[in-house]
Amino acid sequence: MTLVAGVDSSTQSCKVVIVDASTGATVREGRAPHPAGTEVDPQAWWDALQSAIVQAGGLDDVAAVSVGAQQHGMVVLDDGGRVIRPALLWNDTRSAQAADDLAAEVPDIVERTGSWPVASFTATKLRWLRDAEPENAARVAAVALPHDWLTWRLRGFGPENPDLAALTTDRSDASGTGYWGANGYDRELLSIALGHDAILPRVLGPAEAPAPGFGPGAGDNAAAALGLGARAGDVVVSIGTSGTVFAVTDAPTHSPVVAGFADASGLWLPLIATLNAARVLDSIANVLGVDHDGLGELALQAEPGAGGLVLQPYFEGERTPNRPDATATLFGMTLANTTRADLARAAVEGLLCSLADGLDALRAEGVEARRILLIGGAAQNPAVQAIAAQVFDVPVVVPAPGEYVARGAAAQAAWVLAGERPAWSLEVVAQPAVDTRRIIREQYAARAQL
Repeated sequence: MTLVAGVDSSTQSCKVVIVDASTGATVREGRAPHPAGTEVDPQAWWDALQSAIVQAGGLDDVAAVSVGAQQHGMVVLDDGGRVIRPALLWNDTRSAQAADDLAAEVPDIVERTGSWPVASFTATKLRWLRDAEPENAARVAAVALPHDWLTWRLRGFGPENPDLAALTTDRSDASGTGYWGANGYDRELLSIALGHDAILPRVLGPAEAPAPGFGPGAGDNAAAALGLGARAGDVVVSIGTSGTVFAVTDAPTHSPVVAGFADASGLWLPLIATLNAARVLDSIANVLGVDHDGLGELALQAEPGAGGLVLQPYFEGERTPNRPDATATLFGMTLANTTRADLARAAVEGLLCSLADGLDALRAEGVEARRILLIGGAAQNPAVQAIAAQVFDVPVVVPAPGEYVARGAAAQAAWVLAGERPAWSLEVVAQPAVDTRRIIREQYAARAQL
């Protein structure tokens, strides 16, 4: 049996899965937590990766490894390969003004990169660094993303061996920087953001190895698409720390709303992301004094539309729509609907409606949706599954719980070894019948205008 390993270095933790390269069956796995916060010393990711590898039984018998990781995180290195400051993560919104500044200075930025700059992107974080910490910005010799830096470290590089030219990335992660487009890196944009040019990781193809025994790595959403085996017509809706809606397409998009990312197979991955996802349910469950199962049970006791109660779930600001300073709002409260059941249902409906708006944005760019692949921890909740079938107007399929980002990275490693993309099967645990209730989205849309 040939073994390959996939890594998911996410916002909250590091997961390592070791699988049979021919079938994708998991043989063993490990995990370790990451510190909380919107800025993190990358050393914490490295330490967690080492712990997760040990828990997974090591890599001595593994033929190849590949790293998937959270997108956009700004890892800035000096000429000695040292990290200059803690990495700003995708969910750090302090660069919102920097995003506006870049958009104003580069009117054709969507045409050049496929995406409108938002606070999540690396380019806007570099612009913030230039403005807020000019001394640190001046020291930047290279800019990497989390998966780039971890792959570089796994290959034996770092302050003790600071070969910055050995940094590599892939199309999917490069496309989330805000200074990469269909024609490659846009160095003028990089210089506008950072104030000067810098070394950027070499962009690898889908099955191109940065070194023997390594896959190219990928951004988390692109890796998840690989892990799910997503093809044209599949729209992935992921409910994790953030929410994402994305699809694999043959052609790039250019939209101020939809991020025109690349995928990890050589195609494209138009995507919308929301800052508010599973933690919406965490928050309301805490208010109601129940766990997620209890929240779901309450939600299913209420009628579709929650009696007119609508939650606009912008608890942490929002990325799509681009409202970094927004707050959550509860609309339509009456004596009749101010109940635990209606509040629970409004939380689930509000979360799913924000993601359904994302699907509408993808469709406006020509994306065809034949089915929804609903993933993330919250997707296993029966209420989320049932209400998703009422919010969306295409079939919803819920795959078995799994580490799909790590699994996608493992698929990359297997692809590098075999020279062809593996065709692993996907286990499905739920397929609720389409039960569209238009009142849910109509109420949400009406409140969104306020």
